[in-house]
Amino acid sequence: MKFKEQLKLLASVSCAYFWRKSHASNNVLDGLNMFDGTDGYYFHTGSRGQHSVWDSRLFNYGSWEVLRYLLSNARLWLEEYKFDGYRFDGVLYL
Repeated sequence: MKFKEQLKLLASVSCAYFWRKSHASNNVLDGLNMFDGTDGYYFHTGSRGQHSVWDSRLFNYGSWEVLRYLLSNARLWLEEYKFDGYRFDGVLYL
């Protein structure tokens, strides 16, 4: 059974998604870092875009592309997987 089908089976159970959108993977192989060959498409550039404690990247919320990506991602989890809500992590860094 595929992941999507397994999640849909849980639709009758209240389920919250642990959403970590205050930071993202620093890894260029499995994340958005260096997506377009630069480090500034989704994230702040330089030290402002680095979170040294979490070893991760910090989103640039002033960018239209970032807002569109994050809002469409939130909508996907609500509509496609029928999640009931979100638990936001790292809110102080949003």
